[in-house]
Amino acid sequence: MVEELVAAGVAVGCAGAVYVMAAARVVKQYERGVVLRLGKLQRSVRGPGFTMIVPFVDRLRKVNMQIVTMPVPAQDGITRDNVTVRVDAVIYFKVIDATEAVIQVEDYRFAVSQMAQTSLRSIIGKSDLDDLLSNREKLNQGLELMIDSPAVGWGVQIDRVEIKDVSLPETMKRSMARQAEADRERRARVINADAELQASKKLAEAAHEMSEEPAALQLRLLQTVVAVAAEKNSTLVLPFPVELLRFLERAQQAQQPPAAGSDTPVATPGSPATVSDSPAPALPEFGTAPSQTAEPDLPGTSKTGQD
Repeated sequence: MVEELVAAGVAVGCAGAVYVMAAARVVKQYERGVVLRLGKLQRSVRGPGFTMIVPFVDRLRKVNMQIVTMPVPAQDGITRDNVTVRVDAVIYFKVIDATEAVIQVEDYRFAVSQMAQTSLRSIIGKSDLDDLLSNREKLNQGLELMIDSPAVGWGVQIDRVEIKDVSLPETMKRSMARQAEADRERRARVINADAELQASKKLAEAAHEMSEEPAALQLRLLQTVVAVAAEKNSTLVLPFPVELLRFLERAQQAQQPPAAGSDTPVATPGSPATVSDSPAPALPEFGTAPSQTAEPDLPGTSKTGQD
């Protein structure tokens, strides 16, 4: 009798151990458990920790509640200004309702991925190339709204959508490079023209100041000579002003005294210059031979030159 009781106890213990092993489940901290009993949803969602289900009757599905990072495959499209581009993106989402994610959609990850690809192609067709390149924040917000609208019914919340890269054809890249180069060149020419205008105004003011004081021009010339002579690697050709030569000539004439016994009058400051009364010798006209004067007949000579 005792042996039968012991055997029955051992059998019950083994059965209990098998039941516990079959019914025991562990739900992690970032997961939630949805129980389907004979295919019917149990409203109570199992939280993290140890939980029990009815073996062979209940089915427990664990749903990850973490933020999922999903890359969106690159999509080819034509922008509103007829430019072919290839755009890829990344989407961040999480499950906020485990029951809806299990019941309303077969595979919420695949559904979100397909919706993201469709929305990305749609946003490419509605945007210009300049918006895709420079105004991505606005496009990201529009793309997030387009994906989040149907995802709310699946128990999924879209946290963020980012356009990662925009690939352009090589011909378009070269065209954009030429456009940027032309714009840089235009700005460089405008800056150079503005600098020339300012320099011309300053030079005009300098010329006006130098015109009032002629010595300033000579000083400026000497400064230029000093600046060029400091290099010592080139030959300097200095244009000598004629006014300076005339000034030196007048100064030399004023310093030389007149020779003794000469009748040449010396011009003094304030006295008029004297002019000789003797007429100047007449010069022969151009193209005519000078006239020969007849010599007087001398004694002992003949006109033929023979004795």
